[in-house]
Amino acid sequence: MYWLLTLLILLLYTTTSQQINADCNDLLMGQFMCPDPSRNDHIDPKTQQLRGCTKDNRARVWCIAANEINCTETGNSTFTREMPCKWTNGYHLDTTLLLSVFLGMFGVDRFYLGYPGIGLLKFCTLGGMFLGQLIDIILIALQVVGPADGSAYVIPYYGAGIHIVRSDNTTYRLPRDDW
Repeated sequence: MYWLLTLLILLLYTTTSQQINADCNDLLMGQFMCPDPSRNDHIDPKTQQLRGCTKDNRARVWCIAANEINCTETGNSTFTREMPCKWTNGYHLDTTLLLSVFLGMFGVDRFYLGYPGIGLLKFCTLGGMFLGQLIDIILIALQVVGPADGSAYVIPYYGAGIHIVRSDNTTYRLPRDDW
């Protein structure tokens, strides 16, 4: 029985390791967690995005390194890292949809989003004889039509956000040598 206890103590003693000092910006996925789950202030309740989201769709958040990793920048296991986000400017998706459904024939939805020319055209043609209104409802619901300033809609953080992938001359697939 004593040999089992001695073996257990020896095993626990050999498995304890020392702190590793590292540059936390060079950590690999799985060696850190972003944003730090112990912090409750990383989501802005007004925009439902990461706090400090810029027009470049990047935000600096506090992260935590895995156990036994000590960051040289801060001297502990926390550090900041840039994370992707969606910059919003206060345009709510639900408000835009309601405006499009009930007042879209007068172009109010397009005026709200910052498209006064199309709004005036919809006003003069009564929503394009209601066909333009129907098309706008679908385009806004699919988030194809967004605010004129290039920002994203304010939707709940875990809501039905859409990430549109576009293809252009810089996003084509390069052939590999082993194909």
